[in-house]
Amino acid sequence: MRTETKLKLATNVGKARYKESLSHGARIESVIPGGVDSPFRAFNEVGGQAVFFSRAKGSRLFDLDNNTYIDYLGAWGPAILGHCPDAVVKACQEALALGPVFGSPHTLELRMAEQVIKACPSIEKIRFVSSGTEAVMSAIRLARGYSGKEKMIMFEGCYHGHCDPVLASNAHKSSSGIPEGSRTATLQARFNDLESVEALFQAHPDEIGVVIVEPVAGSMGVVPPAPDFLPGLRQLCDRYNAVLILDEVITGFRLALGGAQSVYGVIPDLTCFGKALGGGMPIGAYGGKKEIMERLIPDGDVYQAGTFSGNPVTMAGGIATIELLADPSVYERLEARSAQLFSGLAETVERLALPIQLQRAGSMFAIMFSAKPVRNFQDSLSVDHEAFSLFFHHLLDNGVYLPPSGIDAACMSAAHTEQDVEQSVKVMTEGLKLALAM
Repeated sequence: MRTETKLKLATNVGKARYKESLSHGARIESVIPGGVDSPFRAFNEVGGQAVFFSRAKGSRLFDLDNNTYIDYLGAWGPAILGHCPDAVVKACQEALALGPVFGSPHTLELRMAEQVIKACPSIEKIRFVSSGTEAVMSAIRLARGYSGKEKMIMFEGCYHGHCDPVLASNAHKSSSGIPEGSRTATLQARFNDLESVEALFQAHPDEIGVVIVEPVAGSMGVVPPAPDFLPGLRQLCDRYNAVLILDEVITGFRLALGGAQSVYGVIPDLTCFGKALGGGMPIGAYGGKKEIMERLIPDGDVYQAGTFSGNPVTMAGGIATIELLADPSVYERLEARSAQLFSGLAETVERLALPIQLQRAGSMFAIMFSAKPVRNFQDSLSVDHEAFSLFFHHLLDNGVYLPPSGIDAACMSAAHTEQDVEQSVKVMTEGLKLALAM
């Protein structure tokens, strides 16, 4: 039987293997709240001390103690090509040598915009920003300005960053310090449940101007949309004159060159991008219909600005990334390695009848410690986080790195090899048995 003592012993605290990480962790907590610049990086959910990494290349991470890890965090999504792809590094270095930021237009912005528009037909015009959160924040403001209506529908368990509108009613990632007006303007429906969406529209027929959704939910497991869900949202938004925003910060350029919208056949009014789009550089973007995007100042009346938006170094990295992703073999390799991983794990799960859900959409995946499939936020509450913590630390101690969360998406990269996956399946199989006391 698992106990708190067993879990405590399983963590990396006090292990010689992590001597330098533990030392630096004690120092950083004295100057940075929680020792992290983003709470996702902390080990609060799994116990122990976050590992300090010194470098990364391809499918590998290397920590301060010279431990090596096969990486499935993927920097929370950006490392679709693996870490430090040579072509991306070279492009960024060349751009940096010419000036990291101008505060004025430059040709790399133009090239990047043209490439995204070519890859994603629903995008007629686009704006670049510096993060996925910034893209979501700006797209929501633009959608409200365009629709003239303040209320917004989002979905339980979906994560859209940390601006007020999307944290206002989010039970999964909540915060104090949010104005009551933001809370009353944000309404929540159930993911994969069109009836709950229509009920909100019927209750507020002239007030809802925005619906925002992750096409594949990545923060309550990897939850794909039901076949009728995204087309149904499109129809409801058309019927009630609301702007449909697809948050493709995770799925964009990861599931396909054209994003999840090309996979699931839905055309949004606005799309938000980030992560994989920049190949490791800090990036965000939002774009969509011309008539909506032209409401942005200086053409229109909706304000958004950013000193580092579309900076040359980030644009150079993004251009190089898209050029590499334009090769279909990259997505074929991502699918092959992801399928290999899940095939190997499924054999153990089925043979031992383990209460594990293997959920995947392309190169996004989750190993869920749940007896039933996770299809919405309520299902995700059944996840056994204690068992996942034991699993996570077994992997950590044996050179495989997952997100330190039992419900957030892990990511395959094009740099992973068959041998990487074979070794990962072996370690993960041992970890599953350990965590479930088999």
